[in-house]
Amino acid sequence: MITVELIKLCRRPRTWASLFLLCALPATIAIFLAVTKVGPAPGEEPAFLAAVLANGSLFPAAALAIVLPIFLPVAVAVIAGDSVAGEASSGMLRYLLIRPVGRTRLLVAKLVAVVAFVLLAVVSVAVTSYVIGISLFEAQPGTTVTTVSGVSLTPTELLVRTAGALVYVAISMLGVAAIALFLSTLTDSSLGAALGALAALVTSTALVTLDAAAAVRPYLPTRYWLAWIDFFRDPILWRDIERGLALQAVYVAVLLAAAWANFTTKDVTS
Repeated sequence: MITVELIKLCRRPRTWASLFLLCALPATIAIFLAVTKVGPAPGEEPAFLAAVLANGSLFPAAALAIVLPIFLPVAVAVIAGDSVAGEASSGMLRYLLIRPVGRTRLLVAKLVAVVAFVLLAVVSVAVTSYVIGISLFEAQPGTTVTTVSGVSLTPTELLVRTAGALVYVAISMLGVAAIALFLSTLTDSSLGAALGALAALVTSTALVTLDAAAAVRPYLPTRYWLAWIDFFRDPILWRDIERGLALQAVYVAVLLAAAWANFTTKDVTS
């Protein structure tokens, strides 16, 4: 069943369209930077983009900053929101459940496919942006890279910290996937599930910046999304990273349990 879901994920055009768009956005920005040689001032958003002109090996970090606020969560919400609701709207879900396939087994297979997409999306953005970065800008092989704290990193240290940032971003996106997957078990509309997840994230992002919501701010799903930047400080600031990982773990565990409870007891009529 897991193999079937992975094959379906690979065969769907929207999977590759989403990956293409995710990779194309940083590539487009890189081309403009390379042609004009005009980047943002140091300290301006997106993070690390100001340093890319001097060292193209930092472009994967800049690409994460570019896609994380909007585009990556949208892609994950669309794929996860379609996982169950898409089958229901097409009439395939009832057919699948008529066959000797347990609902828990089917939901686990859907979850594995969503996790595979999240990992594929993050890795694709990182790899393509690295290739683009060293192709369009100075790679400076064997030299050090300055962190946001002003400390130099060797290429090996930069690679390790970039890998840590990628893992952190992927785990953060699993929280988005869990929200969308849960909503996907509540409705037969994949669009409704995706929009519901995005509405939750937009609300969370707005409340994070609102002083009146200070009491709930530490528990909002997007509160620690930008903590991956702390991997590029020296020393690494683990406080927000650890809190972000713990928060996402809670969201994933609770929402997946809710999705399982709803899906295994749901009266499937389509």
